[in-house]
Amino acid sequence: MVVDARGLSCPMPVVMTQQALKNEPATLTVLVDNATARENVTRFAENAGYTVAVTTEDEDFTLTLSK
Repeated sequence: MVVDARGLSCPMPVVMTQQALKNEPATLTVLVDNATARENVTRFAENAGYTVAVTTEDEDFTLTLSK
């Protein structure tokens, strides 16, 4: 599953991630385009018990959340 939150400011990327995690998927990919969203989604996911791997391409961040 992929959550594309590029172009959105906080708290929307976190809200979208929270909704996607309601079904407790084993993995989730979240796309964001600013450092604040990257930090906030990472913090939320880690508090929810997920590990987060971040890759950067140009100004976009791909966060891979896994249980």
